Amino acid sequence: MMRNKVVSIVAMAGVSALALSLAACSSDGSADGGGDTTVFKVAFNQTESHPQFKVLEALGDRLSERTDGRYDIEVFPNETLGSQKDTIELVQAGSIDFSMVSGSLLENFNPDFVVFNLPYVFDSQDHQRAVVNDPAVTGDLFASIEDKGISVQAGFHGGIRNVYNSEKPINTPADLAGMKIRVIESDTNLRMMELMGGSGTPMGQGEVYTAIQSGVLTGAENNESIFSNLKHAEIAPYYSYTRHLMFPDYLIVNPKTMDKMSAEDQKVFAEELAVAIEDEAGLWAEEVSSSKAAAEAAGAKFNEVDADAFRTALAPLIEEKLATQTSKDLYDNVRAAAE
Repeated sequence: MMRNKVVSIVAMAGVSALALSLAACSSDGSADGGGDTTVFKVAFNQTESHPQFKVLEALGDRLSERTDGRYDIEVFPNETLGSQKDTIELVQAGSIDFSMVSGSLLENFNPDFVVFNLPYVFDSQDHQRAVVNDPAVTGDLFASIEDKGISVQAGFHGGIRNVYNSEKPINTPADLAGMKIRVIESDTNLRMMELMGGSGTPMGQGEVYTAIQSGVLTGAENNESIFSNLKHAEIAPYYSYTRHLMFPDYLIVNPKTMDKMSAEDQKVFAEELAVAIEDEAGLWAEEVSSSKAAAEAAGAKFNEVDADAFRTALAPLIEEKLATQTSKDLYDNVRAAAE
């Protein structure tokens, strides 16, 4: 049975202070295995209802059982350990063990990660899951940032992003003209929204509801789960299936953390992580269905779009971002796997 492991950390005074508090806080053991149980701390920025939270909790239960209690996992949801950017730094410092982070953030450590964050690079969740977790495709890319204190253990599905707004259904890029749409803060996403016909506006997720309600934003782009759970359906009821992005979320760890595990325990961890990746697929299907139903009950209206028009509009972004031979080869490999 999965346990509810929700920990609230208050008065965080920056990354340094948080690192000190975490270093002093060990559940039943320490990261070097000095106690009976080593409890891995996992930073997570979504709620306990999110599919990724559920599979990580279940992973901890199975890991504990198969290692006779030598290892367990404690997931800290709702950004209680800090923003994703901050938790990357904490992983690098060894202050926390794991973090689930958005794929776009790893572009800061190797720009070639952009390949997996481009519009329409994946045809389906199955395509994404298989390619991102295929060492023949991503092995060298993931290894390229280990010297920076980041080891990518797996790529998880993070939902399919679509556009929603407070004014009208979107059918073509022309319909987004004049609309201010919240995007993740990155040059790639700003350029993406420009090509889609709107005006990209970076903003923290917690500010979006009020910004749309007050008219500062016209809308945003995200998956059905965020749209429903953050109540955005109440103030931006027009949800249009552009399906423009399906970038992965990565479970990262400091390489030194894994090195402290025996080869046998690392094998167990890898096997159970593979199970978690597969289990997430079914949970996402359930999450999308329930989220859509809840949003419709709140007044949301869902519509399909002219997908070819958006693909054509976003084609220049792909050309612009494939700036190295490595990124071009990666992109070709990803697309070849879909055929």
